[in-house]
Amino acid sequence: MNLLISNDDGVNAPGIIALEKELRQIATTRVAAPDRDHSGASNSLTLNRPLHPMFLENGFACIDGTPTDSVHLGINRLFDIEFDRVVSGINSHANLGDDVIYSGTVAAATEGRFLPQPAIAVSLVNSGNNYYSTAAKVVSELLASKAQLSVGPRTLLNINVPDRPFDELKGFQVTRLGHREQSGAPQKVKDPRGKDRFWIAAAGEGDDAGEGTDFYAVAQGYVSITPIHIDMTCYDAISDINHWLKGMK
Repeated sequence: MNLLISNDDGVNAPGIIALEKELRQIATTRVAAPDRDHSGASNSLTLNRPLHPMFLENGFACIDGTPTDSVHLGINRLFDIEFDRVVSGINSHANLGDDVIYSGTVAAATEGRFLPQPAIAVSLVNSGNNYYSTAAKVVSELLASKAQLSVGPRTLLNINVPDRPFDELKGFQVTRLGHREQSGAPQKVKDPRGKDRFWIAAAGEGDDAGEGTDFYAVAQGYVSITPIHIDMTCYDAISDINHWLKGMK
């Protein structure tokens, strides 16, 4: 099994170090990740300048670009092996519900959608304990399964892990994405020169967070596994839109 590991917290983040350390015991691993924190970068590519990868002493490829840049280069140019799947993480905080729209962790996994096996995005629902080893072991246990997972083309698994020792996890639940409340208004501050600046506010709390959602599973102590399909077409709306268009003639 050949795994490309990436993230959005940066190539030196504790999560990616813990993940690679665990997964190298069961697979051939390579790492390509951004040179700094790119949380919230979503699926952005750097198109206005060339990229300059550097290899660190530990063999990790350090990319002066986004998570998507990192995986794109990692799959297509940087390494002399063909990968079976991308594993992205371990993100330092949750990627629940609407978070996946903005998440660079999920975006890195998304860039692995053409590989033979479904990509994995893994996040620690951090409560201050920083049990990255738990999240790493969760991924290792899933990948070590002898059963082959088939979830259809261009589908990835978004995994959120409670921040507790592995032995205290209650198990695994397959979930759907919940939804957050709208975030607060950006916070206005002044810089040292008296100019107005704005901090983007924290994400809203769980709104649609009941049983069956990723929010609920994690809150109950379970690992949440949500399959995400890259096809964003709303098929249920096609008929209604066709009817609406006919009414315009």
